[in-house]
Amino acid sequence: MEKPVYKRILLKLSGEALSPEKREDGILDFAFIDRIAGVLKKCREAGVEIGIIVGAGNIWRGKTGASKMDRCRADHMGMLATTINALALQDGFRQNGLDTVVMTAVEMDAFADRYNARTADKLLSEGKIVIFGCGLGAPFFSTDTAAVLRAAEIKADAILMAKNIDYLYDADPGKHPDAKPIYDITYADIIERNLRAFDMTAVIFCQDNDIESFGFGLADPENIYRVVMGQPVGTRMHN
Repeated sequence: MEKPVYKRILLKLSGEALSPEKREDGILDFAFIDRIAGVLKKCREAGVEIGIIVGAGNIWRGKTGASKMDRCRADHMGMLATTINALALQDGFRQNGLDTVVMTAVEMDAFADRYNARTADKLLSEGKIVIFGCGLGAPFFSTDTAAVLRAAEIKADAILMAKNIDYLYDADPGKHPDAKPIYDITYADIIERNLRAFDMTAVIFCQDNDIESFGFGLADPENIYRVVMGQPVGTRMHN
């Protein structure tokens, strides 16, 4: 059996990538969640410990809502939306035989456990998948930033940013059809070139704490397994 390159990972799942193709079907593609669960099961069987942060782009984006609302209130709504996604993932994962715990940065004991780094570390060591909801529990910080902070706290070996874009590009591919994908890049280069596919606060945190990360498309969930097995997928980011 293949041996994973990373023992413990922090996986960031894009909320937008979890939404069904036809939005009138709801906010979540449950068949797709089952596919993610199948891949994570393979990772667990290989001995990989998995922490997860999920975004809320399929439900609500605080930054977008802030154009008509108080930014703090809009971000609070975004935190709650990430918890909705976290609970949905927990249910889907458990149905696929994965022992999963949801921990939130904001106290909501009726739905989830309050986040505590020591407890999270213990749960991960026991083989449970831990999903972190509510981001950092504070407005103005993205789930990308929450992901890298949680990764540092749980001492993850790598951060996997599974999004709805397959690479970091040298320009916005939506505006520049000739934009070229980047396969390997340092954090210093990302900052110098002001590449914005990922939250810049998260990039600087990774640079300061020397955390390796990968950005890749979630459209094929097998990419998660490929990264932990050391196969070239998406963009590798490092010091």
